[in-house]
Formats: sequence, C-alpha cells, structure tokens
Amino acid sequence: SVLLLRACLVLLASPIYLLSFLGMWEPFCRKFFFPYILDKIGVIHDKKSKRHKEELFRSLPEFRGPSGELRLLEIGTGSGSNFQFYPPGCRVTCTDINPNFQEDLSRNMKKNQHLRYERFLVAAGEDLAQVPSGSVDAVVCTLVLCSVHSVSGTLREVLRVLRPGGAFYFLEHVAAEHSSWRYFWQQVCYPTWKLIFAGCCLTRELWKNLEEAKFSELKLQHISLAMPCMPIEPHIVGYGVK
Repeated sequence: SVLLLRACLVLLASPIYLLSFLGMWEPFCRKFFFPYILDKIGVIHDKKSKRHKEELFRSLPEFRGPSGELRLLEIGTGSGSNFQFYPPGCRVTCTDINPNFQEDLSRNMKKNQHLRYERFLVAAGEDLAQVPSGSVDAVVCTLVLCSVHSVSGTLREVLRVLRPGGAFYFLEHVAAEHSSWRYFWQQVCYPTWKLIFAGCCLTRELWKNLEEAKFSELKLQHISLAMPCMPIEPHIVGYGVK
C-alpha cells in the first residue's frame, strides 16, 4: 500500500520529476520555489513553535563567554525567523547553503536591531571550515538537520566550533512512532517530499544522532506541533552542552 500510494504521488508530481530528470528543478527550487514556500510555511510554523522557542532560547544568556558577550552561530539561517528570540547584544554569524534568502534575511535583520550581525557565510552544516574551532558560545539549528547530507558530520562540526562549555540549540521535525498512521504517511510522502522540499527527509530519528554525539549534557524533549496537511507533526527540542 505504501508503494502504491507513493506511485500515485509520483504521478501527481510528474511535471516536477520530469524537470528534475532534465536537471531544471534543483536550480529553480533553490533560487525561487524553496525560499518562497519556506517563507509561507515558516509563518505557520513560527506561530505553532513560538512558545517552545521562547522557552528554549531563554537560557541562551547563561552561555555567554568569559568576555560577557554571546557569540552565536546559526546553521541554516534562512530568512532569520529566530532573530527575535536572541538576547540583546548577541553577536550573530549566519550560515546557509542556499544564498537565495537574502531579501527576507535583510528584512528580518532590520526588524531585529537588538542584535549585532557579524557576517553571512554560504556553507553547509557539514563543512564550517570558515569558522575557527572553539570560537562560538552557542550554535542554533532549527528545521535544518532534516536536510543536511550527514547529520553526524554536522554535529561533529558543531562540537568543533563550540568552545568548551558552549551549547547547541535545536528544534527539528522527526520520524513518528513506527506503529502510527503518521509514520505510514511519512513513508508514503518521503520520496516526493524530499524532491520538492530540497532534500528534506521525513523519517530521520534525529534524537538518536544527538544521543550518540559527544555532548557532556543533553536536554531533549519530544513535542507535537500540528501542521495542517503536512507530515511533520512530531518534533524534538532542546540543547546539548559541549
């Protein structure tokens, strides 16, 4: 039944599969479709997750460095929807593998003048070579680990750039319970969803990656964020300390 329903979705999305076969979908998706659709979905997700983000980022000031400043690196900054939750005076370095969010990012920077913006790096989470080891107090990653090529590689880079005692903050959608209907529909949607949404994987059990990473302390909570007509309801939220 999963394969049959997957085939139906492939048929419905056949124009996108054709564009992908011709090598035309990925550049169009990265430059136009994904920034546009992520902005629209982001508005809904931000409303659903606001309370959780406020609670999550409330502890950020506790990780200020010896100088009293908080140096923060965000992986997959996108349009900058997290800026509103960061403490005043925070020095933010933005990274994203897709440079086509600049218009919305600039708008959110202007709205959040309480922050100090250091620089924007075009970089994948698995390769933060432009960021020196042990140079940041906090790393933030929200709705990004679902689409990186290597979760373990990204977490290794997170631990490398964090100073000892620094923290990694995350909020990510994850696989549902295997016995649930949610997981059934995640499996059905998986191939087409991944193609349309720039590599986003629906069935990653990211809490396992985080538990296997070498954090000295890990605070992780499973939560549910109901997204209408979307198979990304189960989430994890928390932070790990280096």
